[in-house]
Amino acid sequence: MKVLIIEDDKEINLLLGKILNRENYEVTSAYTGIEGKLFTDVEDFDLILLDLMLPGISGEEVIEYIRKKKKEMPILVISAKIDKETKLNVLRIGADDFIMKPFDADEVMARVDANLRRYKQFSSPSVPCEILTYKDLEMDLEEIKISVKGQEINLTPIEFKILKLLLSYPKKIFTKENIYRCVWNDEFYGDENTVNVHISNIRNKISRIDNEIEYIKTIWGMGFRMS
Repeated sequence: MKVLIIEDDKEINLLLGKILNRENYEVTSAYTGIEGKLFTDVEDFDLILLDLMLPGISGEEVIEYIRKKKKEMPILVISAKIDKETKLNVLRIGADDFIMKPFDADEVMARVDANLRRYKQFSSPSVPCEILTYKDLEMDLEEIKISVKGQEINLTPIEFKILKLLLSYPKKIFTKENIYRCVWNDEFYGDENTVNVHISNIRNKISRIDNEIEYIKTIWGMGFRMS
């Protein structure tokens, strides 16, 4: 597994590299946002660990650049910027997870492993052939493609898994805790904003093609289901 670390602090970059090397990950280190962008242009990575406060261009700009290139590998932000708005913003623009500095080595590896497991699950050619449809939306589980009115949309692995969950049981109302436990496979600690942001991202991507029909309905005080 190939991991790109984009972190300007050399000691932290080296530490993250050692943590990953111990678990037999192949590590590439970048120390600026520009350098990180260049690496993603010439190599394919399975996962990216990204600081936000980088010289030259910010981590947020790196995320937007990668997602515009339609690269869907997990992006894990590691940052000392822990305010709520920063966390919500990086999730909105395409990050998959957020780890706060100072970090614990075991937590880093747990999150890396979990995100890679989800990513590989949805990019594996062994996924059985099946197509889920709802209104003008179609999800091809074999090719990992989603289209609305015949136009393909690009979702992150987390967004794909959330939408797959809702499409699999279109009449069921899923609470935010249900979604978090099923998608992140982790305990839910009441951080509703994480689920809200990913649902909002899915809605926005669908509405760029079809803004006349509501696909995901909010059931106030309960959760979400297909509308």
